[in-house]
Amino acid sequence: MSGSGSPELAPTAAGVRVAVVASSWHAQITDALTASAVRTAEKAQAHPVVFRVPGAFELPLAAQAAIAAGYDAVVALGVVIRGGTPHFEYVCDAATAGINQVALNSGTPVGFGLLTCDTEAQALDRAGLPGSAEDKGSEACEAALAMLGVLREIRGRDEDA
Repeated sequence: MSGSGSPELAPTAAGVRVAVVASSWHAQITDALTASAVRTAEKAQAHPVVFRVPGAFELPLAAQAAIAAGYDAVVALGVVIRGGTPHFEYVCDAATAGINQVALNSGTPVGFGLLTCDTEAQALDRAGLPGSAEDKGSEACEAALAMLGVLREIRGRDEDA
């Protein structure tokens, strides 16, 4: 979901437990992403709980633990900004693959809100702050809740998400 062409999602998720796992690097950005995801979950009548992890690399393990603890959906949030070494690629690749693997292995929706940007300005523009062009925290939460509804429909479960 990015800017132009993004779907209008308005999931309802009464009673759904949502784990919001957020990295601690770039606090202004991750705090904004987290606050937006929480607002979106609450608007959908879900019950969000926030868990902070050190960095983006740790997001998959926290998502996996939240699912094991019984959360219905997870929203993984963080930001990695390109530097002058290959570290950016390693962290982005590992975090992305890990988040995807957790969702596939568990069958639980994990909203992907990991910003992988070339500059801090690009990340700020996606953080949902006043003046930002996009709100990736909200989008990641909407995607997780919408997928929960889709999965429940596919599985034939008559629930409110």
